[in-house]
Amino acid sequence: MLIDMHVHTTVSPCSRLTLEDILTHSRRRGLDGVCITDHGSMAAAHTLREGRQPDGLYVFFGLEYATPEGDFLIIGPFDELAPHLSARRLLDRVAAAGGVAIAAHPFRGGRPVREDLIREGRCRIVESLNGRNKAAENRAVDGWRRRYDFTECAGSDAHCLAELGRVRTRFGQRVETRGQLVRALQRGVCAPETADAILAPAAAGDSPAWINILQAGKTRPAAHVSE
Repeated sequence: MLIDMHVHTTVSPCSRLTLEDILTHSRRRGLDGVCITDHGSMAAAHTLREGRQPDGLYVFFGLEYATPEGDFLIIGPFDELAPHLSARRLLDRVAAAGGVAIAAHPFRGGRPVREDLIREGRCRIVESLNGRNKAAENRAVDGWRRRYDFTECAGSDAHCLAELGRVRTRFGQRVETRGQLVRALQRGVCAPETADAILAPAAAGDSPAWINILQAGKTRPAAHVSE
């Protein structure tokens, strides 16, 4: 299954991507599922039933949580979290609830994830490929790969329709509920994947990170992951 693990709707003030556009275009872009991760909110979950949609798309809800020590995609058995938590308190609460935390765009300029959280194993899942990152920001994860053991996933970080599905995560098992998504991430049966290179760049200037990484052969093989 191919799931875009990092998608914003207009619930996020910085996003122009509507829930209607996500539902209309995701399957056309080869996605089996999307995880809605609005900034600090799961309000979109009040407007759409989670799970399988009429066209076969699976929609899951999480949120993106900002801390002084980095941003995290949070998925688990909760609808909201207390605001203004430190990364350590956040990660402890998510783990205690049986959820997962993903280090989002960990090397993005000005918003890095603290390395000690990875080194100590407090966060064991890393968004190693982010569709809005610069190529160098995605490649910087290579250093962590050499030093630490963690599960990798990918998300477009879409804020507009052009970005939806540009990078995604391939799961090696069926994922139909939020609980199954959490367990698949905990087991590590997933790998980052880029969209086809026929997609046009999302913006002028720097080439999209997924194109540069694909050309450089930096994506990790996903031989252990199959549908």
